[in-house]
Amino acid sequence: MGGAIAVVVIIVALVVVGVVVTRRQAAARAARLADAKADARRWVERLGGQVVNLSGTDEASKQALADAAERYTAAGSQMEQATTVEQARLVTKTAMEGLYYVRAARTAMGLDPGPELPADPEQQRAGRVQEDRRVVVEGHEYEASPMPGQGTPHYYPGGRVAGRPVPQGWYSEPWWKPALIGGAWGLGTVLLFDAMFTGMHGIPDASAWESGYDAGQADAMNDFGDFNGGDGGDGGGFDGGADNAGDFGGNDFGDFGGGDFGGGDFGGGDFF
Repeated sequence: MGGAIAVVVIIVALVVVGVVVTRRQAAARAARLADAKADARRWVERLGGQVVNLSGTDEASKQALADAAERYTAAGSQMEQATTVEQARLVTKTAMEGLYYVRAARTAMGLDPGPELPADPEQQRAGRVQEDRRVVVEGHEYEASPMPGQGTPHYYPGGRVAGRPVPQGWYSEPWWKPALIGGAWGLGTVLLFDAMFTGMHGIPDASAWESGYDAGQADAMNDFGDFNGGDGGDGGGFDGGADNAGDFGGNDFGDFGGGDFGGGDFGGGDFF
């Protein structure tokens, strides 16, 4: 009889412990989600302040602010539907992209762009336009420049679009938008990329871009396992660069330090 009572007591104790642990885990998840949403909300509010209070003065700044407004709308919609930490972080990323457009618009208007934004690894790996380029592809003229101009009013902050890197810069037209909307690149886009960026430092070549590689990634993969004077064969047990040894697909901005610029704050129509 006593043994049966002891078993019952143990079972009850285990159930109680399980309930307590489950509740604590749920509370911890809720707290993390609340923190992530609060952080995202701060970035969205900063973006909203700029979108509402800034007006473009030329085609480049107007276009950049229109793109910023699109990101603001998208971030607001994502915020309403966010139920996980990952979804809240996506809100932050969308708002952050909008703030990059705001900085571009301010630069185009000759204003202080304000404090630097947290670095986006995808943006850094995609590279940036380093020089003015004008090319003709299939009878159509395209331009790219590191700075806004009459012929390059369309800005892109850099990053991945439909699995391929698009360099940061100013362009004559948003050639990446069909892929951004439809999720797939057109067959002729690789020709444009090749003509536009061949030889530009820090930007992948056309074959690497077509495979979705970032700048230097293809070389790193080819060099992996090559430990014997450039021999592409078997490098001491490693397959001669055929396999990708690293994870190149990081999608997070990382830790934004609580959502603040480190003293610099977007507020209303100007930076304080």
